[in-house]
Amino acid sequence: MVHGLFTTHSHDSADRTDAALESSSRGMRVLAISFAVLMATAAVQAVIVVASGSVALLGDTLHNLADALTAVPLAIAFSLGRRAATRRFTYGYGRAEDLAGIAIVLLIAASAAFAGYEAVMRLLNPQDVRAVGWVAGAALVGFAGNEWVARYRIKVGREIGSAALVADGLHARTDGFTSLAVLLGAGGAALGFPLADPVVGLLITFAICFVLRDAAREIYHRLMDAVDPALVDTAERILAAVDGVRRVGSVRLRWIGHALHAEVEILVDHGMSVVDAHAVAVEAEHRLIHDLPRLKAATVHTDPYGPDGADHHATLSAHRGR
Repeated sequence: MVHGLFTTHSHDSADRTDAALESSSRGMRVLAISFAVLMATAAVQAVIVVASGSVALLGDTLHNLADALTAVPLAIAFSLGRRAATRRFTYGYGRAEDLAGIAIVLLIAASAAFAGYEAVMRLLNPQDVRAVGWVAGAALVGFAGNEWVARYRIKVGREIGSAALVADGLHARTDGFTSLAVLLGAGGAALGFPLADPVVGLLITFAICFVLRDAAREIYHRLMDAVDPALVDTAERILAAVDGVRRVGSVRLRWIGHALHAEVEILVDHGMSVVDAHAVAVEAEHRLIHDLPRLKAATVHTDPYGPDGADHHATLSAHRGR
């Protein structure tokens, strides 16, 4: 804090790269911790599967194992995201996170299909559940482990702007729901209702489908370069407050991995020198980087404002309409 009072801050490419690397490091740390928690959860459940012979708990154990393994594509994506941009990949490798998000959505869909299949098979072929108390305890362990991981991944994913990490957290939550299905089914079986297990399993399958919808929508928005309109409003307000900006033109924002990029147009007085117009553009970029959350870089284009009736883009009008 004291050091910050006596040193100036900067926003060169090295600083922005350091911030991006820090976000990736946090993502890798989340993946490592959640992987360990889920593997421990699956190990505890596997021991009880062997002791009880519960097929439902076996399915839940496999779900938790699969959820732990979703850390692999995300870890690869975060590692790729650390690479510097090249002449071929001029925006870097941040999009690898979106590809990992697709893989995670597919895993959630597979979880829903598997849970639904198991539930239907149990309806057609009811089975008794042995060692109900141990199975119930293992189900609680599965739910607690998955819910903790889900909250951790979603929280950090939103803080660093990683849609893939949020989707992975939602995936962990679906497996927590599956664990609850095992718990409720075991309770029903203990009360003399063997069909309780598959019926609850079907209900949980529907719940997983809702989570799948949310995760798929989040990844779809990223792939289509969608952003929260409130971010655009914020960017326009920031630009409009910069000295020398007469009007704000187009504002384009896009996510690349968990970093935000901006391309904006501002209008300055037509009599302003190139040097002064450049200074306004630099100040506009500076304000955006300071005040727009998770913005890594901004390209600011200046246009002349006035004189009345002048069209400074007449030559480009036909091309821009395409």
